[in-house]
Amino acid sequence: MQNISTQIYSRRKLFSFGFSANALSALSENAQAANPLSSFLVSGDTTDEPIYMSATKLAELIRQKKISSEELVTAYIKRIEHVNFRLNAVVMECFDRALAEAKAADQSLKKGKLLGPLHGVPMTIKDSFETEGVISTGGTLGHMNYIPKNDATVVARLRASGAILLGKTNTPEFTLAGGGLRGVTTTGNIIYGVSKNPYDLNRGTSGSSGGAGSIIAAGGTAFDVGTDWGGSVRLPASTNGITGIKPTSVRIPRTGHIVDYGGIYDLWQQPGPMARRVEDLILLTPILSGPDFKDAAVVPMPWLDPAKVNVAKLKVAFYPNNGLLTTAVETQEAVKQAAKWMEEAGAVVTEDLPKELLDELGAIRRELTQGDSWAFLKRAGDKAGSHVLSATIVDRIDKVKPISAERYTELLEMQDKNRSKMLQWFQKYDVILCPTTDTPAPLIDEGVKDAVPSASAGYVGAYNTTGWPSTVVRCGGTKEGLPIGVQVVAHPWREDISLAAAQYLETRSGGWKKPNI
Repeated sequence: MQNISTQIYSRRKLFSFGFSANALSALSENAQAANPLSSFLVSGDTTDEPIYMSATKLAELIRQKKISSEELVTAYIKRIEHVNFRLNAVVMECFDRALAEAKAADQSLKKGKLLGPLHGVPMTIKDSFETEGVISTGGTLGHMNYIPKNDATVVARLRASGAILLGKTNTPEFTLAGGGLRGVTTTGNIIYGVSKNPYDLNRGTSGSSGGAGSIIAAGGTAFDVGTDWGGSVRLPASTNGITGIKPTSVRIPRTGHIVDYGGIYDLWQQPGPMARRVEDLILLTPILSGPDFKDAAVVPMPWLDPAKVNVAKLKVAFYPNNGLLTTAVETQEAVKQAAKWMEEAGAVVTEDLPKELLDELGAIRRELTQGDSWAFLKRAGDKAGSHVLSATIVDRIDKVKPISAERYTELLEMQDKNRSKMLQWFQKYDVILCPTTDTPAPLIDEGVKDAVPSASAGYVGAYNTTGWPSTVVRCGGTKEGLPIGVQVVAHPWREDISLAAAQYLETRSGGWKKPNI
């Protein structure tokens, strides 16, 4: 089995090694030196229209001076202006600054100075991340006019690599899918309103990185960075027909995110890149990774090259449904098709489901989440200076009685035991294929469905709790043209396997498809 780690460490275990800051810095430098970005990735994208090309291909064309950064930024601005009044995906723009930076990037290249692997490539960023000089609301009223003085770590790393910010994308309040607008099944908040799906404007984007998913799919940006606490990168990736990865927990710093690091949910939250092509996730994830010496949980783990993974030798488990959620037939068929494609590649494929473990994990996760009667949301509101919170957050607060400290510690112990049992089950395999959502994009006014207590963990939240990396890639669609993404889950720190399998599936399915907008 291709596996360098059989457990995901807690912070106390990580730092029991006693690394000094200098040693950690050296480890981080070694990890960067080992990743395939030391020589620029070569794109396999055959798209011929620039706004729909992968970021990898755009970076390549800019370096070859076949297109200028200014031309590209201008093209994306025009595209945003053309589609965004219908999508409401980009909620704050910084076009003038982007054009100025693009001109500077072009001049730099003329002088032979390359800014980095993303030299001159335009991007958007989820509005939950702080962006220097650009309003960053996190969807909450207390930050309605908040202009940060510094970039979040992930934003700073992308800009240092040459990327150019076009604007911010919509998110629910505090990035909580339930922190949007009452009765609405899409990304939205009380400042900017709701975002729409480019494949059907009557349908939702999922969340919480729904603005990102929508504008990427519509060709309004090369890539974005979302965050995933319970599926918030993977759900909109699936619903909007793009690709995205939730890396292994504590690979990427959360510094500068409105829900940052620390607390009992620390290991659940991970930033992750979103794009139209898997090759971009391979390019972007190592750029974002590694300690920043502020987010104390982040680990200087080496980045392994997905190109070195032999898909034919993988052992694959798949489950078309989890027995907890009523899952659309078309979604189940997409998972079965992905499993068949893996089998055709030579992989050993087995239908298998740890149902009891997922059921147990979901129940633990749900009770932990609301165990303090959502007091952490109150604290988030106070910290942001938000005296008025969205109705869906108000609906949660104080509706559930807090549990005892004794029960809380018991749940944390139960969670660790469940993680261990999940790892033991997974040892038979290298990859899991499963649905991302129970249905394709729902109607925006369909209302939020009541779920069984453990269902929230069944497809996405489970892999936040375990901390395992998971990539979503489009593997099917409905008769109406709505995309369906499949999750490709791997062992801790084995993003290389998850991405290699996802990239293979992308070659079979075609991946992202241009929407009619």
